[in-house]
Amino acid sequence: MKEPWQPAVDDLVYEASVEQLQQAMADGRLTARDLTQYYLCRMAAYNQQGPDIHAVLEVNPDALHIAEALDVERAVRGPRGPLHGIPILLKDNIDTGDKMHTSAGSLALAESHARSDAHLVRRLREAGAVILGKTNLTEWANFMTENMPNGYSSRGGQVRNPYGPGRLDTGGSSAGSGAAIAANFAAAAIGTETSGSILSPSSQNSLVGIKPTVGLVSRSGIIPISISQDTAGPMTRSVRDAAVLLGAIAGWDEQDPATATALDRIPKDYTAFLDRDGLRGARLGVPRAFFERLDDDKRALMNAALDAMRELGAEVIDPVEIPNLSEIRSIDVMVYEFKVALNAYLQQVDPALGIHSLADVIRFNKEHAAACLRYGQVLLTRAEATSGTLTDAAYLTAKARDWHYSRTVGIDAVLQAHRLDALLFPANWGAALPAKAGYPSITVPAGYAATDGEPIGITFTAQAFSEPTLLRLAYAFEQATHHRKPPRFES
Repeated sequence: MKEPWQPAVDDLVYEASVEQLQQAMADGRLTARDLTQYYLCRMAAYNQQGPDIHAVLEVNPDALHIAEALDVERAVRGPRGPLHGIPILLKDNIDTGDKMHTSAGSLALAESHARSDAHLVRRLREAGAVILGKTNLTEWANFMTENMPNGYSSRGGQVRNPYGPGRLDTGGSSAGSGAAIAANFAAAAIGTETSGSILSPSSQNSLVGIKPTVGLVSRSGIIPISISQDTAGPMTRSVRDAAVLLGAIAGWDEQDPATATALDRIPKDYTAFLDRDGLRGARLGVPRAFFERLDDDKRALMNAALDAMRELGAEVIDPVEIPNLSEIRSIDVMVYEFKVALNAYLQQVDPALGIHSLADVIRFNKEHAAACLRYGQVLLTRAEATSGTLTDAAYLTAKARDWHYSRTVGIDAVLQAHRLDALLFPANWGAALPAKAGYPSITVPAGYAATDGEPIGITFTAQAFSEPTLLRLAYAFEQATHHRKPPRFES
């Protein structure tokens, strides 16, 4: 039963798409303020009580004021675009120059306020989005230690999967973003990925996740891991919503040289590529080795997805072999780049915090070991042991090998040899391959395991700036199958 202060808009908002929300606001049936309040009430019921999802780490105290201002602007000038008045959550390694903190889930940065918005956040605000809050994550985007549970941080505690709170894996490291959108705490969220950190929680929470080409979305204002692999991307309940959000955050940034590679390669509207018949005539390759590692019930779901694509007119080449996979399993590049990138970021942190380098983070954690080192910090200390100059022979060799084996004789060679539009992977299996190449992937819900109801997605991967093709393929599969079902839990 609803309390009198809760907006009675469930039928308009629950599981609604961005397009549906815009139509309701255009028709006067919904306001941005009511929409924002609805999501806050959902958080009140389910984030820290009831199923205790623990997905949202911090709420923007100005969210309702921002929403009201956007309602006034809509009435006076009309909407800015498809995100006008739409509440969006951000992973807590993305800077916001407001009253919220940016911590990467670390107690060392629990009181850190960024000086300005990340470039992607500025773009979202300009598009009229309501920045609703920050989501919990695997601490330091899962580059702190080994064997830390997905979705755990010393600052935020443990994120829980709405499809099986306390029972099913949340995926990581963008666990809070995934769980929050699955639980309808916002219309959409932004996650970040270095290797699987958007694809994994999107698959685990029955969402659409896009890991964009490195350089399509600016990396500036994001707490980093790897200069050559980091990117941010959408996590949504539908392919169309993901396309809208990607269009809003993609663009050139003078502070990020990688974005210059995307000049003239960003379409005006990614939704223009959505085609229900988009799988007809497509050629898709199946690296069967990744599918054989799955449990029987999940492998059955993946095989059913392949059958559905065949029925939709795709030619599925099964199997295709990706050579030299053992050559791309190393995390050496991330280890060496982390110290350089993080030290540069921490130079901008408030001097009063006393956290200006990776060494300072390690020291802080040791001084507060009971709270900070539940799972250790072996990756932090390993990174600190590098030179911090990127002159190390091991680093230079590892980076050259990664690009060669992931691009030249990896994705590029396999797509060309078989004349493929994309490769198919289960969930985030194989995520290291496009991650090291800097290439894009899109994951889409493909069903739920018969044994325990765990969600799983199927992932489309191709070459740099192939997002339009991947969106077309993913949309056709989504529209033909409609696998996503919302989680059910009681407060």
